[in-house]
Amino acid sequence: MLLSEVVATSVAVAATRSRLAKVKALSALLRSATPEVVEAVVSFLIGVPKQGRIGAGWRTVFELSVGPVGRSALTVAEVDAALAAVAATSGKGSAQRRTDLLVDLFSRATEAEQDFLRRLLTGELRQGALEGVMLDAIAAATEVPGETVRRAFMLSGRLPQTAVAALAGGASALEAFQLEVGRPVRPMLASPAESLPDALAELGSCVVEHKLDGARIQVHRSGDVVRVFTRTLREITKTVPELVDLVRGLPCQSVVLDGETLALTDEGRPRPFQETMSRFGAQDARELLLKPFFFDCLHLDGVDLLDVPLRDRLAALRRVAGEHVIPGALDPSPAEAEAVVAAAMSSGHEGVMVKALDSLYAAGRRGKAWQKVKPVHTLDLVVIGVERGSGRRRGWLSNLHLGARDPDGGPPVMVGKTFKGLTDELLTWQTRELQAIATSTDDWVVHVRPELVIEIELDGVQVSTRYPGGVALRFARVVRYRPDKDASEATTIEEVRGLLPGHTIRE
Repeated sequence: MLLSEVVATSVAVAATRSRLAKVKALSALLRSATPEVVEAVVSFLIGVPKQGRIGAGWRTVFELSVGPVGRSALTVAEVDAALAAVAATSGKGSAQRRTDLLVDLFSRATEAEQDFLRRLLTGELRQGALEGVMLDAIAAATEVPGETVRRAFMLSGRLPQTAVAALAGGASALEAFQLEVGRPVRPMLASPAESLPDALAELGSCVVEHKLDGARIQVHRSGDVVRVFTRTLREITKTVPELVDLVRGLPCQSVVLDGETLALTDEGRPRPFQETMSRFGAQDARELLLKPFFFDCLHLDGVDLLDVPLRDRLAALRRVAGEHVIPGALDPSPAEAEAVVAAAMSSGHEGVMVKALDSLYAAGRRGKAWQKVKPVHTLDLVVIGVERGSGRRRGWLSNLHLGARDPDGGPPVMVGKTFKGLTDELLTWQTRELQAIATSTDDWVVHVRPELVIEIELDGVQVSTRYPGGVALRFARVVRYRPDKDASEATTIEEVRGLLPGHTIRE
């Protein structure tokens, strides 16, 4: 398959707002791909090369001075091989060797292909075919039910591998994916609730738990081998030895637990979220101890529990995790549920989670079976630009341009701006980080790659013709950046519109 075919499909997908048109274009390309390049094709289209980071930064890629060829002849296999060679280059003189390899690759590409490769290698392509659209395209290309594709993706954790299996073996190959201890499962997500009474009324028999201001973790144990993953499935085992030791001491031989971890003060109150996240990249693994709180059990001693009701998973959790189970109440009365909220808030936490006890574990889906209740409403938005500061903030990048995720795979949809809530420390940090991912700039605004997620507190939303989504944030304030979240997990534009009075979120 020629790279030009992938580029043409990417352009077509980015040019339309129609989800059906995106799925049609992607599924047609997948059907025409040979088995050996399917993984690379899907990786290219979702904007993440198979090799991940290849060791060539934005400056290296954009400073390549190579003229394009006039006719397309570069194949997907050749590009994949070249990127593998770049990623494998290390040692003395590796920077120059990487540059030489990229020059050779770009010298064989047309102008359109060079533009595609630049955006692929610098993270700017992550907008045209996000996970949900690609999953639908895989289902359409293989005539396999969408739920079968989604479940396989949940269990494999990798979209390209899911596509390879679907195109090679159809439904039977996808159904062969099982939970594997040691391989992370995509986490189940929650939707915001209007209020605690609304959540209790909608879900019926439920559990109400503390919603912690921590970092999501998933731990796997097989015998004495323990592995710990973040919500984005990144392994952090080496940086959290206290969690490894704790899980190794649980009364079981194998287990997969879902939970949160956070750093606590001597009084048992949560430390700032940034302190918890700093541990995941710490040089001294014991410089700040983390405490885990588990809320789900997906496997225990050889038995997979994904497809049993939460009620049964919680019973298994209590048997294995004991005192490390997150505080809460099972099937509480309204008064008991309110008491859980009060206890969570008085302990310094965010609110509560309300979960239907008959619900199965639906990874990667933000359904209604799990609902979060918080006294202050927040959104996880994507930073898409920032204005240069003036006055006291001169020299900093200050006023943030905020975008909501387009669930149909388009670029983030701008819904507002804010500079409120930014401390001098955060201004310094964001100025450095946003300059590093800048894509273009003018006298006033710096446009950036849509990859940093920021939690925004707001008083509500209102109808607006100022922004393309037809809605604007009211009194938006920065709470914190969310390095534990990917832009694909940001709040969607439909969820933002759902905050309008009388508006219903599209499922």
